[in-house]
Amino acid sequence: MHAAVYLGKEQLPVREVPEPSLAEGEMLLAIEACSVCGTDLRTYRHGDHKIIPPRILGHEFCGRVIESRAPDSPVKIGDRVVMYIVIVSGTDRYVEMGRENLTQHRTTMSYHHDGAFAPRMKVPARAVQQGNLFPVTSDISSEIMSLAEPLGCCMNAHSRLRIGLKDTVAVLGAGPIGLMHAALARLQGAQKVVVLDNNPARLEMARGFDLDATVLVRPDGSHRDEVRKLTGGWGPDVVVVAVSSAAAQNDALELAAKAGRVNFFAGLPKSNPIAPLDVNQIHYKELEVSGSYSERKSDFQAAFALLHSGRFPAEKIITHRLPLARISEAFPLMESGAALKVCILPNA
Repeated sequence: MHAAVYLGKEQLPVREVPEPSLAEGEMLLAIEACSVCGTDLRTYRHGDHKIIPPRILGHEFCGRVIESRAPDSPVKIGDRVVMYIVIVSGTDRYVEMGRENLTQHRTTMSYHHDGAFAPRMKVPARAVQQGNLFPVTSDISSEIMSLAEPLGCCMNAHSRLRIGLKDTVAVLGAGPIGLMHAALARLQGAQKVVVLDNNPARLEMARGFDLDATVLVRPDGSHRDEVRKLTGGWGPDVVVVAVSSAAAQNDALELAAKAGRVNFFAGLPKSNPIAPLDVNQIHYKELEVSGSYSERKSDFQAAFALLHSGRFPAEKIITHRLPLARISEAFPLMESGAALKVCILPNA
């Protein structure tokens, strides 16, 4: 079969690879849809020391079970499934707390196991045993269900932001993740939701969502004044940084209202992770600042249920669909802002 194989920085050829063969306890999926993540883009452009080439990438997927060597599993041949991609191989305080995303005893699809930028993908036995496969029981499309993984990561952040009916929310970054955060804030009842970005094309797409305002980030900082006016002079109660930028992190601290909550959802490049921050904003405004990384299984389950409900505007997130042979076209589409989420159809 053909697969998109990561060989190193800016090397992701679609080439012939052996068909997966199953060991006891494993399952084989026919991949119906696999969306391209910002992490895939960063890996392609900058490399990732956690990935040992050659590795088939792709971790936001939906597929159908076509072969099984796990007869005791409730998941059977013919089931369409999505997957919680964190596989736990031991236990520690984080596993016991239900925070599998933080344990050192984890491996991840497309990092340590071949992923879903391929027509077929093997599910490790441990993942089957741990109940990481979730059957899709409605007729919702596989493309939409491929969003369960990134939406679960957003759920992780929102679990500590406590957004409710009294809150105003600003999201820095109008990419697919930023708009997922905005949509979640609206579903949680936020009074006002504002999205900021420095790319006018991205803001134009964002206007198709249920937002109160979009704000262009400007070098002179006037966007901060605009957000204050939109929030009655107070600043937003909640700010989510959904773009990998130290300037955006500082903007978030300055924008937030006193006693506000700030989440650094997007990390900085590992090659340059140190950034000067005005920590007096945290001190004098009594801000709560949190980070979020990956997702817990409970976050994934919540995202899975929300997508099934039809209440999340998933169809607006996926803007482009490409066959596997054209996967390299996804990256410039994402970088230019011409696309939100690009979905790869490996069996098209």
